Amino acid sequence: MKIYTRHGDGGETDLFSAGDNGMRRVAKDSLRIEAIGTVDELNSCVGVVLAAEVSDRVRGELIEIQKDLFVLGADLASPSVQPVRGASDVPRVSEARVEAFEKMMDQLSSELEPMTAFILPGGCEAAARLHVCRSVCRRAERVCVALRRMENIGEIGIKFLNRLSDLFFVMARYENAAKKVGETKWRG
Repeated sequence: MKIYTRHGDGGETDLFSAGDNGMRRVAKDSLRIEAIGTVDELNSCVGVVLAAEVSDRVRGELIEIQKDLFVLGADLASPSVQPVRGASDVPRVSEARVEAFEKMMDQLSSELEPMTAFILPGGCEAAARLHVCRSVCRRAERVCVALRRMENIGEIGIKFLNRLSDLFFVMARYENAAKKVGETKWRG
């Protein structure tokens, strides 16, 4: 199977949507493609974290998050405005995963010292990489919020990204604590 199709050489790509063949062509610089691309970038950033020395507890969750991000990408690539053949087969991000993120944050936070000041991104290698994930996740959230003003993308995707960025922050703090690396407090 070839990786290239040449279908995108003119600057357009396909979304799974209403139409004769179930596809809709959109410009590669559309806000929807920007959202999908930023989620894909975030998934790659998570892969970079996994290449570092990271605790087993966080590693397992990060692998699940990568799967979630694939689901979110498919969700964003499959506008749900109109019923489409096969659209019900497209996985969608769920409230259950948002709740799982909250539960993990609560568990990890219970093992951390309370925050008394803002902290600067950094610390051990895994924590620094998790902070990059957090900032890319926030960008994905901003792009999705902008997209939602123009098109229907549902509410869960934005909530998912919002909570996920918080989870990355807590994971970064957890990794620093596990490796006994102090956090640098910001003093303005």
